Amino acid sequence: MLPLSLALLAGGVAPERRPLAIGIWGGVSGLGVAVGPLVGGAVMEGWNWQAIFWLNVPVAIIAIPLALFVLNNDFGAKARIDLVGAVLAAASVLALVHGIVRGNDDGWTSLGVVVELAAGVALLVGFLLWQRRTRAPLIPLRLFSDRSFSVTNVVGFAFSFGTFGAVFILIQYLQVVQGSSPLEAALQTTPWTLAPMIIAPLAGVFAPRVGTRIIMVTGLALQGAALLWIALILSETTPYVTLIVPFIMAGVGMGLVFAPSATALLASLGVADHAKASGVNSTVREIGIALGTAVMTAIFVSGGGELLPNLYVDAARPAVLVGAAVLFAAAVVGLWLPAGRSAPTAPLSDAGDEAGSLPEVPASEPTDLVRA
Repeated sequence: MLPLSLALLAGGVAPERRPLAIGIWGGVSGLGVAVGPLVGGAVMEGWNWQAIFWLNVPVAIIAIPLALFVLNNDFGAKARIDLVGAVLAAASVLALVHGIVRGNDDGWTSLGVVVELAAGVALLVGFLLWQRRTRAPLIPLRLFSDRSFSVTNVVGFAFSFGTFGAVFILIQYLQVVQGSSPLEAALQTTPWTLAPMIIAPLAGVFAPRVGTRIIMVTGLALQGAALLWIALILSETTPYVTLIVPFIMAGVGMGLVFAPSATALLASLGVADHAKASGVNSTVREIGIALGTAVMTAIFVSGGGELLPNLYVDAARPAVLVGAAVLFAAAVVGLWLPAGRSAPTAPLSDAGDEAGSLPEVPASEPTDLVRA
């Protein structure tokens, strides 16, 4: 759903208005990030945790008619589904994540863990080799020849790895160490989770003027600094009020990355590549979340961490520090992005038209472009 929503948005909005539209899209995504834990916490307290799996049912009942009657049913170029690539990619990620999760319990040098991690790497290499030779690849590797696309995906992976891996540790810190209920913990993190809803649309507005690179690098640096701050003050007796400012910093940083990264991703790609490019980026981010959570949990467990107040903080601190380090590294990588500022456009003169300049194609006709 996520990559298709971005592709539909990019295809249905004029290029000059796309950064703002993507900013609003990022803000709505931020609203979901904020509301999800609140609703989930309320359901867990008022009902039971299994009930969270029913939450998508009323959402789907509302959303499906909207999708049927409002969204365009656009078609791209017909191509075979890359089943071999899908199986190789899924098996590779499953083996890597499962191997990391098992590492502390079974031992990192145990035969099962070593074989699983090696199999994950081998399957990943096999996937890349298959993508090079098949006619209809799941991920067209030619997309990575575009610097903006490649760097944005590296940054997206590192952002998801560092941010959501640390969030997984911190949301439990509020409950295990500070004694908050699931709903209270969700409310306490709203300075973090609500900020992207406000900041992402603003980032979309200013991105064409100041450039996506400076906004993304600033956001990553803010996020990394916030996690570093939190790790340094984390203790059994840390008052919640001392966490509010770094939470806001983290939320602002997250909002500054959401929308500009989507703009940078599609900046120099044709309409025909938008769906696959969005799909690649979404997949890379999801893998970052899965690996980040697995790695930081492994760091927590290897440090002797348990879900007890006196055994949680010392093990949680190095995990959060790793998240901060990954985000700072992502900020450095982000410096290789193109500036991402929009050049001012002047109307075509009659002489330019006579010289063979092409008129601008209306943004409402992406499907005809693809078919042509």
